[in-house]
Amino acid sequence: MSTGFWGPIKPIGASHHAQHQQLRKTLSWPHLIALGVGAIVGTGIYTLTGVGADRAGPAVILAFAIAGAVCACAALAYAELATLIPTAGSAYTYTYSVLGETLAWVVGWSLILEYSLACSTVAVGWSGYLVGWIQQAGISLPPMLLAGPHGGGIVNLPAVLVALAIAGMLIAGTRESATLNIVLVVIKLTALAAFVALALPAFQSDHLQPFMPYGFVSHVEGGMTRGVMAAAAIVFFAFYGFDAVATSAEEARNPGRDLTIGIVGSMAVCTLIYMAVAVAAIGALDYRALAGSSEPLALVLRTLEHPVAAWLVAGAALVALPSVILVMMYGQSRIFFVMARDGLLPRSLSKVSEKTGSPARITAITGVFVAAVAGFFRLDEIAELANAGTLIAFIAVAGCMMALRRKAPEMKRVFRCPQPYLVGTLAIIGCIYLLISLPEKTLLRFGLWNLAGLALYFAYSRGRSLLRTTGYAASEEGLPE
Repeated sequence: MSTGFWGPIKPIGASHHAQHQQLRKTLSWPHLIALGVGAIVGTGIYTLTGVGADRAGPAVILAFAIAGAVCACAALAYAELATLIPTAGSAYTYTYSVLGETLAWVVGWSLILEYSLACSTVAVGWSGYLVGWIQQAGISLPPMLLAGPHGGGIVNLPAVLVALAIAGMLIAGTRESATLNIVLVVIKLTALAAFVALALPAFQSDHLQPFMPYGFVSHVEGGMTRGVMAAAAIVFFAFYGFDAVATSAEEARNPGRDLTIGIVGSMAVCTLIYMAVAVAAIGALDYRALAGSSEPLALVLRTLEHPVAAWLVAGAALVALPSVILVMMYGQSRIFFVMARDGLLPRSLSKVSEKTGSPARITAITGVFVAAVAGFFRLDEIAELANAGTLIAFIAVAGCMMALRRKAPEMKRVFRCPQPYLVGTLAIIGCIYLLISLPEKTLLRFGLWNLAGLALYFAYSRGRSLLRTTGYAASEEGLPE
């Protein structure tokens, strides 16, 4: 066992897992591309388009481009590390194997925030589309059960129910969930293509003036954080999801080939889709109208007098948005699983179901946590906090990629990031800029989350780390549970 400034370093490719702690290799590259697209194309484009327009005006189109560029740099770093270290855990595992345990804990703790709150954000967005869809059909639901206390209700019941249902699907098995996800992705992309086809002919250049009404830099105006970078800091949520592909490394049949295709392919497809949808939406309807809607794409189509298409697009969102919850909850359960397998969380949580080959216990706990957050908190606040966790993970991955190029240049890399130091530096600078562009209250909450995490690490996890107590990166048969 080697030790660095930030604690013990997990040996790359030297982990030993007990039979009941091994994930089955059931996923091929179509599953991985669908996982990536399933996570990336979702709440961000279906619901956060309106939130972004409120912060940047028509320049939300530029905000999407900036967020996509930062994510593209991070995706290249992820692709190199995912094929070099094909083990579950993504950014947490890379940090543990390159920089050390303490930083790995911080990254893992941030990933818990990312995936859990991402699931909750999508659940709340899905609920907004469900309510609009049902009301359009002439059915009214009790308002007290459609919003949390912040919105004058008791609980967002649809958001709670969809989160628990997805957790149940994941417990049933990884391959089955991934195959269903492919079907949901096809439905989702078909709906977005239909939206662009109907909205683009109504494009009016007047809707793009003034293009940047709140300026470029993030600032507080009228009690709201506004500017292109403020919008980029939240629509950034729309792009990540490719990192969930990296969490599936241990379950990929041919990780060297499949992970590269899954990560880079899903990012390329989604960037093109997002730019087309954003241009069509902003060009067809004044951004001020979009800003107040929880279902902006359906609103555009209704305004253009396409009520049936609006109903169908909203219906497609209802069917397809759960695919994002599925992928994010999948990623969250794998982060919990690997941290438990390393001894940093209770090791009983790392047990894999003999029937399905998936970590059923930790998936159930994740589902309950996600449902609770979705039931009681606002969409924009959840998304902002999730973004903070993601940005820390992206910074860590870019740093690990560059550090490993220096420490182990001789290692065989199936995918080599082009211009690694330039790409890695751009990813880090871009992520830091997006991070400081988030509202101050979001950064404060994120700081408190990590202080609580470090307190837990030093009080519980550090002394139970398998790498510290046994010298092994993960348990072997016969090691104490």
